[in-house]
Amino acid sequence: MTRSSSPLRPFFGTVFVPAAIFGIGQGAGAPVIALVARDLGASVAVSGLIVAAVGLGAVLGDLPAGRLVAKFGERRSIIGGSLLGAAGVLVALFSVAPWMLAVGALMTGLANAVWGLARQSYLAEAVPIEARARAMSAFAAMWRLGFFIGPLIGAGVILLLGVRGGFVVQFVGILVSGWLMARVPDIPRAASGSATGPTHATLPSILSRHRRLLLTLGSGSLLMGAARASREAVLPLWAAHIGLDAAQVSLVFAVGAAVDLLCSYPAGRLMDRYGRRFVAVPSLLVLGLSYALIPLSHDLVTIMAVAVVLGIGNGFGNGVIMTLGADTAPPATRAEFLAAWRLTHDSGMFAGPFAVGALAAVVPLGGAIVALGGSAVLGAGILFRYIPRYVPWPPPRPAVPTEPASSPPGRSTAEKAASPQATTV
Repeated sequence: MTRSSSPLRPFFGTVFVPAAIFGIGQGAGAPVIALVARDLGASVAVSGLIVAAVGLGAVLGDLPAGRLVAKFGERRSIIGGSLLGAAGVLVALFSVAPWMLAVGALMTGLANAVWGLARQSYLAEAVPIEARARAMSAFAAMWRLGFFIGPLIGAGVILLLGVRGGFVVQFVGILVSGWLMARVPDIPRAASGSATGPTHATLPSILSRHRRLLLTLGSGSLLMGAARASREAVLPLWAAHIGLDAAQVSLVFAVGAAVDLLCSYPAGRLMDRYGRRFVAVPSLLVLGLSYALIPLSHDLVTIMAVAVVLGIGNGFGNGVIMTLGADTAPPATRAEFLAAWRLTHDSGMFAGPFAVGALAAVVPLGGAIVALGGSAVLGAGILFRYIPRYVPWPPPRPAVPTEPASSPPGRSTAEKAASPQATTV
């Protein structure tokens, strides 16, 4: 039961498979939001703002999500979030005006906030710290596996049903993943909650108590969210700018998602071995470089090459923010703190595409994309400075100073080597 060879095996059916199916839907739907907006008559700037509505929904959803998960449990929260997400996709699918599409995108963002928080909180409580980054990265990798498969399925459905076919795949993915989650009991969270005791921390109190961390390390999280989310607006808009059609855009997404997927799990292993900064900073630097390269692409081959670079940067960033949140979360108010922590990242996921859309209204699209790359480099500098302050590496071991004084050196060392795994599992 404490075998180190497969610490993530118990979470395969409860976390990873539903994440992959959910990702299939998201991967099919993400590339077509901007394209549908353009078909409905929206300008490039407004299309970017509609894509940003998904991030805005996540930001607004973070506010109540922590309390919902803490009060109602993971299972019921995810069922409700899945129903809301499915309804949002239906609104987008049948939208006849840009504002309707924006409402649907906002609803799916709200659902994503609840879904993501519940899964992250569960993993933070259930996984031993020595495998935490791998768990978070594996979760992200399965989501990215779905995000890779989704555009491929979406491209086929688009050829059959038109550009809105991507929304059909997204609707099915949300329903199937929600059904799988509905079969999972809330036993792990209930047991953990009863051991710690119920808490009633409000989001304002969490923001006040941890304001220094959220303003410093959280700023890096925000800029990483902006850099990662903006590709969902930037790639389709630039692809349309150089004359690619909807099916080609889906293929570009699929290529980037494949590279993204390949980098996800290795990133978790590197974080567990060398620390969080070792992966977080290079990830943002590569993202910044890739955004600087996008305006230089001019056809399908060159934009696919840029998508590969984007995939490398994004893939190595998978799990970084979730892991940092789990590392810094106080056990007694874990769900509420993670809601505040996710608010920093999700604010960036809204602000990035929003800034691209706003800048594109006053400067050429290429200039807006290069400015986004500069913000990614700034985020790398912030994480470089503040990760060691809040998440020192290797993690401190408080039991080390007290044990050797009362027991023989060889024996206490052996006991200490065994005890963390036995305690956390």
